[in-house]
Amino acid sequence: MAYVKNTLRIVLFLTFGTLFLYVLPQHDVARISGTEVIRMDFSSINRIFFAQADSANQELATRDIRLISTSKRKTFLLGFIPREAEGVMVYRNEDTGWIWPPYFKFDSSDLQAEAQANVSSPENEQWVVITHYGWRNRFFTIYPNAIGIRPVEGPDVRIIPWFNIFFFIFLGAAALFIRAMWRQFRERSIDPALSEAGEAWERVDARAEDARGRFSRWLGTWRSKPKR
Repeated sequence: MAYVKNTLRIVLFLTFGTLFLYVLPQHDVARISGTEVIRMDFSSINRIFFAQADSANQELATRDIRLISTSKRKTFLLGFIPREAEGVMVYRNEDTGWIWPPYFKFDSSDLQAEAQANVSSPENEQWVVITHYGWRNRFFTIYPNAIGIRPVEGPDVRIIPWFNIFFFIFLGAAALFIRAMWRQFRERSIDPALSEAGEAWERVDARAEDARGRFSRWLGTWRSKPKR
């Protein structure tokens, strides 16, 4: 039983951890090198990793996708520890609308204009902080979705993910609150009910034992008595 519980806990932890890793906002310090629009035919594998068509447009099986090409500062530990090395990163720029994830993004065209205004070259660097969610997978052609672009003075700026910090604090507080409510409910409702059920079973078992005893004694009256 303990093995099943531990396995279930690990599966739930990995499931929610992967979900949070995908949908929570991340911040990359990058230099925008260009923007483009490509035509994509979605497959059954990568379709779920794209949002939707721009607000008020029709959703089709194939459509244009805005891309933002960058040179990004590499990091350790999901962006908490910056590195001196750089690598390329391509972001998509799509509206999320009112659907999942709940970023309520309707300004993809404006964001593309901001990206184009911040395009720079290695000789004249303009660094920005790109807020995004999602993953980059080259094999399945999956891009993270850019949510916001903010110019910064240089590549060494330190970004503190306040939203994620407060989110996990709130999540922990909510988990403790739900656990306390469950324990109180169990102490007030479930444990007394189980106790009453156990006592009732003991009474039934006692009556059954008494009935078996009376039946055994009745059978004993029909047995032949030993001769003297």
